[in-house]
Amino acid sequence: MTDPEFMDCAELLLGAVERNCDRINDETDADVDAQRVGGMVTLTFANRSQIVVNLQKPLHEIWLAAKSGGYHYRWLDGQWRDTKGQGEFFAVLSRNATLQAGQELRFTP
Repeated sequence: MTDPEFMDCAELLLGAVERNCDRINDETDADVDAQRVGGMVTLTFANRSQIVVNLQKPLHEIWLAAKSGGYHYRWLDGQWRDTKGQGEFFAVLSRNATLQAGQELRFTP
């Protein structure tokens, strides 16, 4: 993957995270605040816990940091897959957001 290809795929992911937060706020009372600064999106939940999604450009990876730990993702077969076999990005984000918000939240590509 070239640097421009990585950035195109990564920007789509960050945009999807932001759109999902808007949808969740419209459809639920979860109150997820998404703040984007450059290649990083910070999700802050009502209980003040956070999930951070960050681009790691030199490595062509997306990093996700949550209360449960840190995860690294690479683009593989049309999906962002965890480098240690923990699953697909949006499934892991949904699971962690659900835990931190205290209610089921679903993020999709």
